[in-house]
Amino acid sequence: MENRRAKVELYEQIRREYEHGAGTIRAVARKLGVHRREVRKALASAMPAKRKIPERERPKLAAVIPFIDAILESDPRAPRKQRHTAHRIWTRLCREMPEVAVAESTVRQYVRARKTALGLLGQETFVPQSYTWGGEAQVDWYEGWAEFDGESRKTYLFCLRSMASGGAFHRAYPHANQQAFLEAHELAFAYFGGVFHVLRYDNLKSAVKKILRGHQREETARFIAFRSHWGFQSDFCTPGEGHEKGGVEGEGGQFRRNHLVPVPKVRDLEELNLLLAAGSKEEESRVIEGRAQALVQC
Repeated sequence: MENRRAKVELYEQIRREYEHGAGTIRAVARKLGVHRREVRKALASAMPAKRKIPERERPKLAAVIPFIDAILESDPRAPRKQRHTAHRIWTRLCREMPEVAVAESTVRQYVRARKTALGLLGQETFVPQSYTWGGEAQVDWYEGWAEFDGESRKTYLFCLRSMASGGAFHRAYPHANQQAFLEAHELAFAYFGGVFHVLRYDNLKSAVKKILRGHQREETARFIAFRSHWGFQSDFCTPGEGHEKGGVEGEGGQFRRNHLVPVPKVRDLEELNLLLAAGSKEEESRVIEGRAQALVQC
């Protein structure tokens, strides 16, 4: 826009110089330091012609555009939190179309343009923090969908995330009840090979009976006994302040986008949990932005 405005002003100067100054095309071109062809264009029209930007051929991208377009067009029918990111599309391309070597940056540019056109573009912001090893983990439930023998059903996924390493344990249940809640803790402790000093929660009914003043809570007897047995401390977030456990909040979304997209097709819950366990192990090789090493347990 700025370049076009500058050219309109140049054309105005050329036309004024031709009418009231030098008087010839050659003299105007010499005085203003432009080509005679540009002077003729300015005299023919006060508005410069729009520059034609040729479309570059993209042979590698062209081969995968139908695949990408099909994903983006079908995404609105998938659960809102299980839709593809540009990175997820690229990883699927690497796995499902290995014969086409296309850079992730190229896929990102195309996906961004298509998502803008489709009104699907969003933005996420993450703030890195520092924690001691084995000091704190955050716990939460999140929802995900899967196809069990062709039937689409919602499942509740337990997540316990180490805040020092970023490693996380995920497990699916048909209901987010207290039995599943406590069982998942034990499985998570076995996965990490130990118990964290502090576990941070929101005000889950499985743990909290009543919210008191400040950070005080009336906890359920069964949760108190469980905490005493395993020897950890519990910390509860302020109601409505999900950012106080932003690590596990972001983990659920990140894991769902990368391991539950597209919506998994499984026989039963056991097969789904095997998929989640494999995804948790795979995530351990991921390097979080701002850190110098891959994820490790605890």
